[in-house]
Amino acid sequence: MATVYLGIGSNIGDKEANLARAVKYLEEIRGIDVLETSTLYETEPVGGPPQDKYLNGVVKVDTAIPPDRLLREVKQIELRMGRKQPGRNCPRIIDLDILLYGDMVLDMEELKIPHPRMAERSFVLKGLAEIAPDAVHPVLGRTASELYGEAIKKGE
Repeated sequence: MATVYLGIGSNIGDKEANLARAVKYLEEIRGIDVLETSTLYETEPVGGPPQDKYLNGVVKVDTAIPPDRLLREVKQIELRMGRKQPGRNCPRIIDLDILLYGDMVLDMEELKIPHPRMAERSFVLKGLAEIAPDAVHPVLGRTASELYGEAIKKGE
């Protein structure tokens, strides 16, 4: 079993309901045990066209599902919820990202763990630091709390 942290976000429709539904769908996947969800935070969009603010959070799960299959599962949830694939930083009904998968480092074309932009995104680090302050970024060697503190200082 591995402890995995997933970033969740929505900026279309009933954002809170979208996130709750995504967590419910995660709970329905055999081999995933949802342990905790962070507070949800309203954030400004990063890049992309003009769009509504996001509601973001982090979900902690335990799973024995390998990372590539877990990616397929979360992408299926996104499709099931009606997410279109218009491109990076566009509005979306749901966004699910694998942030950390235990202490694994993975660099595949379709999946990079840890998430390549998580250390630059205070909205991700805030939720992660809330539920897993001591989770260590396996490449940077710093905890979620340390990374979040650094992001705050930089004004990210």
